[in-house]
Amino acid sequence: MSARNSYGGTLPYGLHRVTGVMNALGTLWILALMVLINADVLGRNLLSAPVRGVPELVALSIVGIVFLQLADTLRVGRFTRADVLLDQLAASSPRLHDALHATYHLIGAALLGVILWASWRPLVEAVRIREYVGAVGDFQAPVWPIRLITLLGLAVTALCYLMLAWADLQRMRAGGPETSK
Repeated sequence: MSARNSYGGTLPYGLHRVTGVMNALGTLWILALMVLINADVLGRNLLSAPVRGVPELVALSIVGIVFLQLADTLRVGRFTRADVLLDQLAASSPRLHDALHATYHLIGAALLGVILWASWRPLVEAVRIREYVGAVGDFQAPVWPIRLITLLGLAVTALCYLMLAWADLQRMRAGGPETSK
């Protein structure tokens, strides 16, 4: 079973679910950060006792949230791009439209593959040296979980790019965009 995406292609149903779950986790993480930030503000203003580590957790969390939600953002077609040329080509030259889409998706997969490769060593090093943010005796949080989430987000997004490129190429071979939405 597969689920349609905004590009007109399909992704295997399991990958569609994985990206949706990752997106939902990112959203829940945002809600948790909102509670934490509000608790910190209230603690500072009402009790003169801030919640320790909030700036560090927010900084780490932003990175984690972005990479958790990256694949679903691609899947639903919400990446920033200029569609003026593609929209014109969809009507006049569907095969060229699909070829450009496939090229875009393959370049995206390649770029994410390079970033994924470059991000592996920092994860290993963060685990090896027990890298953390914060100050000893005050607040410490390990960095490796965020680096792992980054790698996971990159890998799933690269896989989505590859599958979208495959769908584009299949559509191009079949003669153009599918008419049913």
